[in-house]
Amino acid sequence: MSVGTTAAIDTSLPLGYRKRLMLFCGRANPGLGRAIGAELGVGLGPVTLKTFSNDEVYCRFQESIRGADVFLVQPMCSNPEAGVNANDALLELLVMVDAAVGASAHRVIAVTPWYGYSRQDKKSAPREPISARLVARMLEAAGVDRVLTMDLHAGQLQGFSHRPVDHMTALMMLADHFSELGGADDLVVVAPDAGRVKLNKQFATRMGAGLAILDKERPQQQVAEIGHVIGDVRGKTAIIVDDIIDTAGTLRAAGEAVMRAGAARVFAAATHPVFSGRAYENLAASPFERIVVTDSIPLRPGAPDNVHVVSCAPLLADSIRRIFTDDSVSEVFGGHNHLF
Repeated sequence: MSVGTTAAIDTSLPLGYRKRLMLFCGRANPGLGRAIGAELGVGLGPVTLKTFSNDEVYCRFQESIRGADVFLVQPMCSNPEAGVNANDALLELLVMVDAAVGASAHRVIAVTPWYGYSRQDKKSAPREPISARLVARMLEAAGVDRVLTMDLHAGQLQGFSHRPVDHMTALMMLADHFSELGGADDLVVVAPDAGRVKLNKQFATRMGAGLAILDKERPQQQVAEIGHVIGDVRGKTAIIVDDIIDTAGTLRAAGEAVMRAGAARVFAAATHPVFSGRAYENLAASPFERIVVTDSIPLRPGAPDNVHVVSCAPLLADSIRRIFTDDSVSEVFGGHNHLF
């Protein structure tokens, strides 16, 4: 070695670090958590979750999570069977994140397929909050490293977070569910409003179907008025596709409008079955032969017979596996996971 030179020194120190994936589930949707665990071949980690008599939420992981990649399955939805509402679920997710950070988890990933407050993504009137942005800030403040979600009401919500957001979609899975209905000649996909046209166009393209649009106005929150159908649905099988079904009043009116326009049959598909208020009554009285939703939100008892649930657990499990192994998440959809 010549004078004045320095021997080459490795710039990394391999320690044989063994990554660990640990999966925990909150009380909002334990069935989905168990289904994801079954897909991954891992049991749900033990965690104590309870609500004190003063309505404060408590969390404690019952085994060491130090150095693990911790995935927390908790959609921000209510679950009457567990005695939690949507705000409880959000706060429970936050305290789970905080507990995991404090317990020295390597990474903390929030798996929240239903992202709470996602419809409050802009100011529609003066002096309103942008609540979806607030939720993103709360997750960041709690210490989350990554968020895995599904079919956001508006794709731009990803921009509210300074942490990576993996945005999955169930629309391809739902489209495949309707593959037995026939070909392009007698099948038409109906967008419930102009804002959902791009989503429905992708859905129609995957199915080889035509496209129609409903003329809808929303005079106030949770109230919609259906005008007429733009496009040809006469004598055809129609599928109305949306991201959310809430009170189902708008969906029922949309189905009735499509049938008045001459459709032979009408179906519906949506990712998130919020099903609040008189949703079950509206769906039972609607003309839909089948309403297909995912299990991103658990159904309360008493769902009408025309509601069918397909599980999003395989999709989320595949995404979790790829996040854990640092593989490409977008390859799940061939790089086209953003349909809005």
